[in-house]
Amino acid sequence: MDDRIEKQLAFSLEIDKVKNIFRQTHLSAHGRNENDAEHSWHMAVMAYLLKEYANEEIDIAKVMLMCLIHDIVEIDAGDTYAYDAESLKTQKAREDVAKERIFSILPEEQAREFIEIFDEFEAYETPESKFAHVMDNIQPLILNDSNNGGDWREHNVTVEQIYGRQSKTKLGSDRLFEITDEIIKKNIKKGNLKES
Repeated sequence: MDDRIEKQLAFSLEIDKVKNIFRQTHLSAHGRNENDAEHSWHMAVMAYLLKEYANEEIDIAKVMLMCLIHDIVEIDAGDTYAYDAESLKTQKAREDVAKERIFSILPEEQAREFIEIFDEFEAYETPESKFAHVMDNIQPLILNDSNNGGDWREHNVTVEQIYGRQSKTKLGSDRLFEITDEIIKKNIKKGNLKES
């Protein structure tokens, strides 16, 4: 086996570990905690389905790749819960170290490509990264909604926290932010989200 394919297969095996990184979000219908691989796959499919609602023209293949690789760094960095203020302080540093180790398993030009795509997602500046973040926000939102706000209630998530996280959704999709707002308001009425 040549060196290039050996590196590509080694990376392919390494990313299998994403299946063992469990998130705080539960699967729909009160299922178990979802893992990062399920979250990323779900986001990628949703991005394709909902692409017509992007505020700007997007390269959907790039958005889908962003969705699929954005949490690979959590193999080393661990999952950082969206509303855990302490863990969020160190998230970037942990993920930067992980990004270098994990993507460097690939052949050099593919490692650079994946690092650039990961960094673009994190920078939140391009139409693609903005729309990928919409998926990263709305996917757990619809799961929480399907579970009657169970994860929000368990972690005492407030209205201010959820609107803080969702505030950038409108940068990628005005229409999907309208849907997000409807879901949040419904859960406020139900008592699943509290005022701080």
